[in-house]
Amino acid sequence: MLAIPFPSTARPRSLPLEGQPVGCPVVAAQGPRRRRKAAERQAHVGVLPQSFGGIQIPRLAGDRVPAAAAISAESSFVGAREHAYESRQAESPVSEETSPLPPGLSPDLMPRHVAFIMDGNSRWARERGLPTSAGHSAGYRSLREIVRLSSSWGIKVLTVFAFSSENWLRPKTEVDFLMRLFEGVIRENLEDFKRQGIRLCIIGDSTKLPRSLQELAAEASEVTKDNAVIELLVAVSYSGRSDIVQACQKIAQRVRDGTLEPSGITEAVIEEELVTNCSINSPYPDLLIRTSGELRLSNFLLWQSAYSELYFSKLLWPDFGEAEYIDALSSFQQRQRRFGLRT
Repeated sequence: MLAIPFPSTARPRSLPLEGQPVGCPVVAAQGPRRRRKAAERQAHVGVLPQSFGGIQIPRLAGDRVPAAAAISAESSFVGAREHAYESRQAESPVSEETSPLPPGLSPDLMPRHVAFIMDGNSRWARERGLPTSAGHSAGYRSLREIVRLSSSWGIKVLTVFAFSSENWLRPKTEVDFLMRLFEGVIRENLEDFKRQGIRLCIIGDSTKLPRSLQELAAEASEVTKDNAVIELLVAVSYSGRSDIVQACQKIAQRVRDGTLEPSGITEAVIEEELVTNCSINSPYPDLLIRTSGELRLSNFLLWQSAYSELYFSKLLWPDFGEAEYIDALSSFQQRQRRFGLRT
């Protein structure tokens, strides 16, 4: 079972706060202050086995096949990481209590809602001579770790950009693999979501998704709707512009039906019609993080991120782990969030 457990409370790490700019609306990450050893990095980002949850991980057309020695090395990293992960899971009982924050982070300044643009899976695989599917699988592992950390540190909402509306233009073999991956991950983890208090919501244009994935996403939303430890919003087939358009269409229908006056259209009314209205804690990210070195939003949460603090990391998504997350949160806690006011 691929679960997302809560972390052990015995993993503090020290990270000084000095050196980060204050009050800057956009900060490009300079990398973690303390470099992890190469072995630690590889233990975190190794590739999943060739199948999990009944899903075969295919090689995609055009992918380079790594040499046998490289495959053997990757397999050894997978085995070591799986053993460490299972040991940590056994040591970390499920609990709705949060774990102590790493030194240097203030609980009073933690963001309530964090959003991620998880970019760089394909490049990560290409740099290692691995199939694209291996990059997506490694990216899933990073997501699982970020959910674990977020829930243990008291973050209430996590929104991740998993598949954009533009991604439908990618090769069919890659798209088909991703759809199977999404379905397999939800199916494998659904019982753990329920047990660990994770409220799951799939946002985006669900009409384009395979029927089986649509039904599973609806089931997952229903059975986890009362969970309260953390909300996990997964954007699949999502477009920020399209989200605003569909909200306007619904509002226009209400005006035509006579249930809403044009003068009654407010920001709150628009917010009610956006797909992120499924969040019961906060539809607006306090912090939006993008990996891979790209400095743009790529059509993600355009309305919702109007006042989000932005953080850009040069690391590819499968390389983004606990130390980098602490860096991002440390930077966020030093920002001056004025929301247009003079302080």
